[in-house]
Amino acid sequence: MDLGLSGKVAVVTGASKGIGLAITQGLVAEGARVVAGSRSSSPELDVLVAAGSVVFESVDLSVPDAPARLVARSSELGGLDILVNNVGAVALRFEGFLAITDEQWLETINLSFLAAMRTTRAAIPLLIERGGGNVVTIGSVNAFLPDPPVVDYSAAKAAVWNLSKALSKEFGAQRIRFNTISPGPVATQLWLGDDGVAATAARNMGVDFDTARDRVVASQGGFSTGRFTLPTEVADLALILASDRAGNVTGSDFLIDGGLIKTL
Repeated sequence: MDLGLSGKVAVVTGASKGIGLAITQGLVAEGARVVAGSRSSSPELDVLVAAGSVVFESVDLSVPDAPARLVARSSELGGLDILVNNVGAVALRFEGFLAITDEQWLETINLSFLAAMRTTRAAIPLLIERGGGNVVTIGSVNAFLPDPPVVDYSAAKAAVWNLSKALSKEFGAQRIRFNTISPGPVATQLWLGDDGVAATAARNMGVDFDTARDRVVASQGGFSTGRFTLPTEVADLALILASDRAGNVTGSDFLIDGGLIKTL
């Protein structure tokens, strides 16, 4: 299926690994050019930069002026058509709500919500200049499945979803579409790395890594598919939403969780 993304210019945050890298690779495969933002690069991203398909910007999006600097680099490629907000981080709070400090709350909200807000704010004028465009933001199943160990992250991701919906109403007339994707656990370093969610949970529960991972799969009644989502599966959904194939889809959220959520 031709998604019609050839020649488009995209900005992707958190682009060096995991979901962000898969989206960047998918966009390049469709013929788009990408400004890839991340604190550091990766061997996979370096390959795309060397091929001339990607412009890399080393950027810490928790710094207030960094998102605008990242978005501005799209001018080197002729403008901006697509923004993919992917950057974010989660810390498990096994000590409970009362132990979470203001500083920890602010750290989570800053990277998992305000970074997307600031990047989107910088991108909208450039999208208007192009006559429209698409903003796809990677949220989380925790936006509507809040859980005590990720209470701050859940609140931040709920705010991401709310913001996207509001912007879809405000800028629809300017032909800018805003949609979010809510993945469940994804097979990335965030979940399955040495210091990822599963490993952290394993240490807290006093079990081995495989047991902790299996408990995640079995949680909330279990994944209907019995497995984690792949980064490429999230990327494929993001690419469709960023294309005219989804030309009348806006203000929507798309769950990709292997059947984790059992309610309507």
